[in-house]
Amino acid sequence: MGKKAEGKQLAQNKKASHDYFIEETYEAGMVLTGTEIKSLRSGRANINDAFATIRNGEIHIHNMHISPFEQGNRHNPSDPTRPRKLLLHKQQIHKLLGQSKQEGYAIVPLKIYVRNGYAKLLIGLGKGKKQYDKREAAAKRDAQRDIQRVLREKQKVAR
Repeated sequence: MGKKAEGKQLAQNKKASHDYFIEETYEAGMVLTGTEIKSLRSGRANINDAFATIRNGEIHIHNMHISPFEQGNRHNPSDPTRPRKLLLHKQQIHKLLGQSKQEGYAIVPLKIYVRNGYAKLLIGLGKGKKQYDKREAAAKRDAQRDIQRVLREKQKVAR
């Protein structure tokens, strides 16, 4: 059989693109215990306040909230925001470590999804935006929205 199709997106960090310029992205596997995957598949995860750290050659995600599964058993983890290990190649971890040590860079979780039956976390190397960058991005977005609105109105009049 061929590859399974990519599953649905389970959680997304919408604040990440607002607060950071995402320069590179990496797909990482997650080490989950008990019924966490069932909670993930039911969409009970939040990564808005999550961040990643690298210690002893391993990368961990902190503050990622996965709600306990209601029909869970004794293997249900008790702490929904416990640090979870991420699975990346050693070269990728070393590259991320070197780049994230630079001033203004952070490892930011972007979204959680399922691929081939495994939960994956898309992490990005983000450079923090300054306040004026955020205002500039908002102004561009508003201008684009105004242009689209004018074009739609012209199309309605033409019909």
